[in-house]
Amino acid sequence: MILGRFEKLSTERTATPNYPQHSSGSTGVQQQQRRASSTKTESEASSGTKSSSSNDGNTNKKTSKSFMEFMEWYEEQLSARPVFTKMVTGALLWGLGDAVAQIMPQVAGGGGAEKLADSSISSSSSSSKDNQPPQGQALVEPPPPVTLAPTATSVVEYDWPRTMRAVLFGFALHAPTSHLHYNFLEWMTVRAGITGGIRVPLFKAFMEQFVYWSWISNSMYHGAMGAMQGLNMTQIYHRIEDVLWETQKAQWVFWIPVQLLNFRFVPVRHQLNVVLLTSIVWTALLSAWYPPEKKDDSASSSSTASQKKTEN
Repeated sequence: MILGRFEKLSTERTATPNYPQHSSGSTGVQQQQRRASSTKTESEASSGTKSSSSNDGNTNKKTSKSFMEFMEWYEEQLSARPVFTKMVTGALLWGLGDAVAQIMPQVAGGGGAEKLADSSISSSSSSSKDNQPPQGQALVEPPPPVTLAPTATSVVEYDWPRTMRAVLFGFALHAPTSHLHYNFLEWMTVRAGITGGIRVPLFKAFMEQFVYWSWISNSMYHGAMGAMQGLNMTQIYHRIEDVLWETQKAQWVFWIPVQLLNFRFVPVRHQLNVVLLTSIVWTALLSAWYPPEKKDDSASSSSTASQKKTEN
């Protein structure tokens, strides 16, 4: 009996204690939910990145498609109405070149608004000095506040008639005569039997720049600009005489490399378009170098030139 009680006591001591059991199922579910949510967030982020990249790719494809469609349409217009298409193109690009020539110097170096601001500051400071009382006396009224004029970047002076003159010149004179020039230059090249390699662009560039076309086009530009500014024939002649040689030297530096590449790699029907695109820079240079003259200045310069000729 004593042995039975001893066995029972030892059995009770060695038995596993009945501690409260924690449910591991809920913890596993929460971990799975966290993993699922993190996986979902990563997938959404990756899908957003893919969608943004796909949108960028679609935008680039649409832009390239629109450009190709425009080029096809322009090629059709160039084949159907070559002169009129080049006239419209010349008007747009000559106007753009004059706009660049007017805006860029003011944006880069400041225009008349800066002088206005300086004059306003000086006038306001001088008025405040005038209102100062003599030494030893108190101020009866406070000095007027100093007001600043707009900065130079807020005001841009623009000459719309000047741009319209450039547009009219590109439309009515430069584009149609250039169309005739490039066809005539191609005819002369074929007629002279010049073919192959670098000989064709060298011949065309020499004929264009030194024989006839550069002299005609530059004289036409200065003459047309003077006529649209209201100058008479004598004043136009003296203007061309004064600036033609300097324009020619600038023309040779700027246009000979451009035209060598143009005559070498571009078909004849597109050579004028290359010139018109490059003329944005050339027109800006011409407009900056030879701005519109005032009538008083032109009249005085023409009278001075005529007096010099009579004295000689």
